[in-house]
Amino acid sequence: MKIGLVSPYDYSHPGGVINHVSYLAHHLHLMGNDVKIIAPMHRKGTRYMDEQVTAVGRPLPIPYGGTTARIPLSPWLPYQVRWVLDKENFDIIHMHEPFIPMLCLSALTESQAINVGTFHACHEQSAAYWLGQPILRKLGKKLHGKIAVSQPALTYISKYLPGDYHIIPNGVDTQHYQVNGPVRKEFKDGKLNILFVGRLEERKGVGDLIRACAVVKKSFPNFRLIIAGPGIRLRGYYEMLARILLNDHAVFTKFVPFNELPQYYRTADIFCAPANGGESFGIVLLEAMASGTPVVATNIAGYASVLTHGQEGLLAKPSNHRSLANALLTLLKDKQMRARMAEQGLLTAEKYSWENVSRQVMDFYMTLCK
Repeated sequence: MKIGLVSPYDYSHPGGVINHVSYLAHHLHLMGNDVKIIAPMHRKGTRYMDEQVTAVGRPLPIPYGGTTARIPLSPWLPYQVRWVLDKENFDIIHMHEPFIPMLCLSALTESQAINVGTFHACHEQSAAYWLGQPILRKLGKKLHGKIAVSQPALTYISKYLPGDYHIIPNGVDTQHYQVNGPVRKEFKDGKLNILFVGRLEERKGVGDLIRACAVVKKSFPNFRLIIAGPGIRLRGYYEMLARILLNDHAVFTKFVPFNELPQYYRTADIFCAPANGGESFGIVLLEAMASGTPVVATNIAGYASVLTHGQEGLLAKPSNHRSLANALLTLLKDKQMRARMAEQGLLTAEKYSWENVSRQVMDFYMTLCK
């Protein structure tokens, strides 16, 4: 089967959708399919595995939903997309966030293949989707199959585009993220390590985590907060806040390469995801679980769909640094609880392995083809 995977976001900038698309392409290829990715790209030649990528459009940073979406905006894009689709003659065109302008919208408009859309996002509401409902419903008729990565993602998109959806979650690379392997020796000095991985954006809750650790420090000083992730606009503020509240208890690592991430997860005694919203799924939670690390996360829909409170970790109230501090202290003070939750996390992560998830996607394609 010839499959085209379309991403609206800059393929050179790693993120949730890009990781999903690259892993899905890799595993669909292993099943014997001819798979090509169509995506904008500011660094030509970007590859993460053995995937084939056709670069279409030059991405620009556009503020959207509390983050920055790197998408192409060009009047020539529909013509470029039409040329690629005519040349490739795909059996399946699978668009990720199919209504994000302009690349996915162009692919949906021009496609003559079986069209599949995966919806990844989850917000409280979308003014753009609300205003564009007539267009969404008209274009939505061109989608032969609709996938949501979680129940929260389904609830969000179905407000604006009702219909039948198939929930197929994000996957985690259980070969890359695993218990056995090297650690960051510079952080193995007897202190317990709390790890954050993600962009330094307000919605990720880094400020709440720093304030929570300031509370933790009063009764449990033998810890270190490791903040690993890219970010420019708020980095200076978070570094200053950490210096004031935590002194030498915090370390900022900036961007961590993909190949080094498992080392950080294995080094951590607790992984913390303090986002205050806007998360449809907890992929970083699964990466930590697969690495044998218990989790403290905020009780938002996307995280609660992956983590069960008291099993793989603990859930705290979002945007509440004291609730977060209490959860962190509970795990810091109980080594047996950390070990028990780490074991359960390994079992949960295996259910989300890319081998399992890609098979679900392939089965869905076959159902649509019939």
